Amino acid sequence: MNQSLSTREVVITGIGIVSPIGIGVDPFWENLNAGRSGVHHCKIFPVTASPDSVGAEVSDFTDESARKVYLKDQRKNIKAMCREIQLGVASASLALQHGGVDLGAIDHERLGVEFGANLMLSAPDILETSVIECCDPPGSTNFEFGKWGQAGLGKMEPLWLLRYLPNMPACHISISADARGPSNSLTMDDASAGTVIGEARRVLQRGHADIIISGTTGTTLHPIKTLHLELWHDLARTPAEPERRCRPFELNRSGRVVGEGACTFILEEREHAERRGAKIWGRVLGTGSSCVVSPTGVVGTRAALANAMRLALRDAGLTPNQIGHINAHGLGTKSTDIEESKAILDVFGDDLGRKIPVTALKSFLGNSGAGSGMMELAGSLLGLTRGLIPPTLNYEVPDPECPLNIVSGKPQPTDNKIVLKINVTRMGQASASIVEAA
Repeated sequence: MNQSLSTREVVITGIGIVSPIGIGVDPFWENLNAGRSGVHHCKIFPVTASPDSVGAEVSDFTDESARKVYLKDQRKNIKAMCREIQLGVASASLALQHGGVDLGAIDHERLGVEFGANLMLSAPDILETSVIECCDPPGSTNFEFGKWGQAGLGKMEPLWLLRYLPNMPACHISISADARGPSNSLTMDDASAGTVIGEARRVLQRGHADIIISGTTGTTLHPIKTLHLELWHDLARTPAEPERRCRPFELNRSGRVVGEGACTFILEEREHAERRGAKIWGRVLGTGSSCVVSPTGVVGTRAALANAMRLALRDAGLTPNQIGHINAHGLGTKSTDIEESKAILDVFGDDLGRKIPVTALKSFLGNSGAGSGMMELAGSLLGLTRGLIPPTLNYEVPDPECPLNIVSGKPQPTDNKIVLKINVTRMGQASASIVEAA
């Protein structure tokens, strides 16, 4: 990389959040600061495999409100968007507004999009008629794959495929903002946030764009995805109160809680941001990613996370003792939390690793897959601008196998503005990003 381009500083100038604890920066922070959980008995998605229909849904985001408020410039395209896509496009629109980006005053050839998403699945009712057509004899459960192309596909709604393609959030955002610069879509599940931030940062450093709309959207609050998690015995069942059910790193945790959400950052080259008078919320110092899976399919969660953290630290030119706090993946499952704790100790050492503050915001937001990491990072960024580390909910009894310094109870004051954000997928893909708040 050309040295003059590698030193181009990348800053965050806008934040758009569509989350279970609020839509927009102010409601999100207000509820995070007050310790209000977004995990409840679901009303929008009451019929899922989640125990007691518990999940973290964006209750303020209905089709009607999306059309009238958050997607007002996309009304004609809403029918081509599943809910995940709508969440992502809405978060991008909010980020552009929050960042004060005047779309009439910028060079659209230098406006790009980097967006992450899950694989998007059709709900059973969308497939029902077509599946029935492929059963032989009619009315049986004997599905014939050979009939799909001729008998089943023709019964699908015309826009079916477009509604569920994971590259469509970036497409709709690019069209809406008239972004003609670099554009890319990443399907990295939980690791998406760190990877899209890293790719956007490198595009900006190379001088190929001035502004990148960089975000993620995702859900596990879906009848098929929730069923998969239930079959894997991965969902939390206790305690009875929904808001207490997601308990990262806590001794009595019983699994993950499903959720949905989206978040977008406006990433911008510093000189460009300063020329247009933008408020700078923070700067991206470094990123890293890794995937560790053995030839026999054994996932190396610990090694992948440690690799990603070390790469991000090297990219940022920092040592572990310069990090102010860690915003953890904090899934809430027994094994993943233990592996994550070990990875943190591997990188930070036994002494510092047990002292550095750690927060886990899935305790507020549930797990939305690709959507989680960016929302969680936004929580730390908004807290650090106020000199606070947001707390982890429901951390009552420490787990000796997770010997970390978990921030709990209330926000913790800090004068160190640097956060390390980490996430990892079920398949051993990990990402890390280091951000310094303004």
